[in-house]
Parts: sequence; C-alpha cells; structure tokens
Amino acid sequence: MRRRNDIIMEYGTYMLVYFMSYIASLARFYYLSGILLMLEALYLYVHWVRDARNLAELRGLFTLAWVGGQGLACLKLSRLQKDWDYRTWACFFLVYIGFGIGYEWGQKYDSDEKKELGKNPVTAQRLLVCITGLAIVSVVCFLFEALRLKFIPLFSDKPHAYSYFHVSGIHYFTISCILIPAITVLYSKVREEIGKKETILLVLANVTAVAIPVLCVSRFQLLFAVGFAMVTYIMVYQGVRLRTLAGIAAALIPLYVILTVFRHHDIAYLNGIFEMKYEKMPIFITQPYIYVANNFENFNCMVEQLAKHTYGVRMLFPFFALTGLKFVFPKLTASVVYLTKPELTTLTMFYDAYYDFGMIGVFLFAALVGAAAKWVMQLVKKSENPVVYLFYGQLAIYLGLAFFTTWFSNPTTWFWLILTGMMYLYVGYDRDKRGNVQRNE
Repeated sequence: MRRRNDIIMEYGTYMLVYFMSYIASLARFYYLSGILLMLEALYLYVHWVRDARNLAELRGLFTLAWVGGQGLACLKLSRLQKDWDYRTWACFFLVYIGFGIGYEWGQKYDSDEKKELGKNPVTAQRLLVCITGLAIVSVVCFLFEALRLKFIPLFSDKPHAYSYFHVSGIHYFTISCILIPAITVLYSKVREEIGKKETILLVLANVTAVAIPVLCVSRFQLLFAVGFAMVTYIMVYQGVRLRTLAGIAAALIPLYVILTVFRHHDIAYLNGIFEMKYEKMPIFITQPYIYVANNFENFNCMVEQLAKHTYGVRMLFPFFALTGLKFVFPKLTASVVYLTKPELTTLTMFYDAYYDFGMIGVFLFAALVGAAAKWVMQLVKKSENPVVYLFYGQLAIYLGLAFFTTWFSNPTTWFWLILTGMMYLYVGYDRDKRGNVQRNE
C-alpha cells in the first residue's frame, strides 16, 4: 500500500508541475516552462531508478526522454517554434498518464528478485551462431546493395546519401548487424571461457557492427548499436561504472562529428535550417536541441493542420511494408506529413497514434506501450533465456528516444523484434536426456 501511495504522489506531483509549466508557457515565460518540466523529469527518473535499483528502468528512461524532451522544446530557442495548441498540451499529458496506467496495470508488489544468467555452454554456442550468422548476412547484403546501387554513402558526395542506399527488403538484413554487440554481452556472460578462435570471431563480428553504420553514414544506427549493448550490459551485470560510460561517450563524439561531416552538413547549412534565435550558439548544442525539440513542434503542426484521421492506416505501415502490400496499394501508405520545415522530418513516437485516432489513440497507444514495458520487465525477472535481454534493450532504446521517431510504425523496428523472437526460440529450446524438447523460460 505504501508503494502505491508513493506512485500516486509522484504522478500527482507531475500533474501539478505540468499545469504550472502550461500556465508559464501561456504567459510566454518559456524558460520557466521548460525548466519546470526538465527538473520534474530528472526528479522522476532518479525516483524510479532508485526504486528499481536499475539505471535502465524502462519507466525512468521514458520519463527522462518524454517529459525532459518536452521541457527542452518548451524553451523555444528556435524561430521555428511557436506556442502550442491546447490539444497538443493535452496529448503530451495523456501520453505520460496513459503510459503510467499501462505500466501499473496488474502490477504485483512482491519480490523484485530476478533469475541470474549462469554459465551454459549450449546457450553460449547458440548465441555465437546468432552472432556469426548476423555478421555474415549483414556483410553479404551490404555488398549486394553497394554493387546494385553502385555507391557507398561514406564515399559519396551526395547530401543525404544514406537515404538512397536502400534495396527494398534487403536493407533490413544489412543493418541487423547492430544487434551483434548486445548479443556479444550475453555470450560473454554465459560462456565459461572464450578461446582464441571465438575471440577473433567476436572481434570481426563487432567490427562489422560498427563498420556498416559508418559506411552507411548512419549516426543513429551507430548510437543504437552502442546504446543497445550498454543497456544489455547494465541489465546483465547489474550496473556500469560512470567512468566507463564517460569513456564510451568520449569515443563516440568524434565518430558522430566525422559522420556529420561525411553527410555533407556544414555548420552554415545546419544553422540555416535550425533558425536559432541566438545565432552564435555552438552547433554541438543547437543540433541536439533541434533533434529533440522540433519533433514536438512537428506534432503540434499536425494537430493544428490535420483535416481527418486515418483510422489505423499509418500505424499499419509496417504490415504493408513487410508484406509488400505497399507496392500493390501505394495509396494506402500515401499521406501528408506535417512538418515545420521539409528538412526536419523526425517525429515523436505518438505522431501516428494521433494521426490515426486523435487523443483517444494517443492515450490508448501510450497505455499499451506502458503495459508492454511492464511485461518485458517481468519477463526479464522470470526467464532464464538470455535473449529476453535483447527485447528489453530494444524497448529501452525506443522509450529512451520516445521524442525521436514513430518507432512502432516503423517496419525496421518490427523486423528486429521478429528477428529477436526467432533467436529467442532458437536459443531457448533444449533437449533432455530422453530427447524431449524443453524450453528455458
């Protein structure tokens, strides 16, 4: 009962702060509006993390991304931003409340203990097969795409070259190599001793997982691969040193900058797009800011301009894409995307939910995502199958970047989840001495 009361109090605090932020924004005290939400996001993240004793707690990550991201957007540092429609404020509020309701639905406040992964040579061998298979398939598919399209984005002088580096159906397999680092973390946990051959194989596979995103000039894929592995490490080894996190971040910064250069985005070009009010602000601040804040602005554009809802068509795009129906019925997937500027095309996770069903859709989808997050949290505690951590890691990335894109309306997201499900079945099944199939759950 005490824990339930604590949760009610935390959400009550959020409601109060949200209302204060809304009033401050109406009064055009934008800095106050944004700071209130960012401080609340940080407070709630710390609270949920301490409560779960887990830096990668899913509700905490979602809170930091969604509430904190909205706080950044409320600062209104760009001339592209304007006051939001009251329906936009209502939607953003319903998102967080809906997620919380879904997360708490059917919650059991008993032991938080979870099963630990032990050494298992059979499981380790199967994970190694998954790593090897993903590496080989990714390399073969990348070479096929490069030969078919006759260019490699890293060595191309085209702006946005990666946007054209797609062979339909094949590219899903090309970028699946980004799952390899996380699987390697699991392999190192369940393997008793790693020999020289295995070490060489792991090094080559993980180099592939980094090299392909670099060759594709995809900053997101590179960050996803590293972030995914970090979340998996935190979950499996129960924590990570801050020094280690800082070292990884320091190593990624120059890579991120280099990839930005190879995308042919110079500072003048980016500043011209971002239209910051303070034009002398450094690009390493303005670029992350816009990549967070403008997604909320695009949502507001849609709320103000949308003439009619599409009742599920946009959210079913992964089905149309993965089945090939988008080529048979192209009109099904053709709809206007409302943006502040054509170059700034990223959207929040809940853009399509509103596009399809309005406020009700936003609330129900958020509740569904919250329930899924809670289910994965419980599954990790109960299951002895290490691949369950891959589901957790992917969901952690999607929630930790909830402001960034319409994850679950993206066919790549579902392709990776299906691929993870196949690995879950392959790794989790075993045979006893009588030859009967058993499953590690």
